[in-house]
Amino acid sequence: MGERYRELCKRAAEACDNAYTPYSHYKVGAAVLWESGIITSGSNVENASYGLTVCAERNAIFAGACLGERKICAVAVAVPADNIPSPCGACRQVIREFAEDCDILLINGKGQSKKTTLGELLPDSFGAHNLN
Repeated sequence: MGERYRELCKRAAEACDNAYTPYSHYKVGAAVLWESGIITSGSNVENASYGLTVCAERNAIFAGACLGERKICAVAVAVPADNIPSPCGACRQVIREFAEDCDILLINGKGQSKKTTLGELLPDSFGAHNLN
């Protein structure tokens, strides 16, 4: 794993500290490496009206989009738990909005990781090209 990916994973793990999870107690942090080279991060934020909860991946992506970023190169998702995390379906689709394919790095609290791709997690994806 290169230096940039190590930094991405570190930022995702750090984002866990800011997660607001009074209901599930399942903290998630995410970090996105954009084509410009900047990294944006986010954590999950829960709400008593569960449907209004926002995942860490989407918070990190939306933070970059608000800065004018439009092309994702890689995403890291970290949890302090023992399991290897995986983005939910909604987050996979939001990643797809900004990348046809990209590396996805998944990290647990034991320091174990798995590298996959959006293409593997969301085969035959739906994107803007399907609307033409």
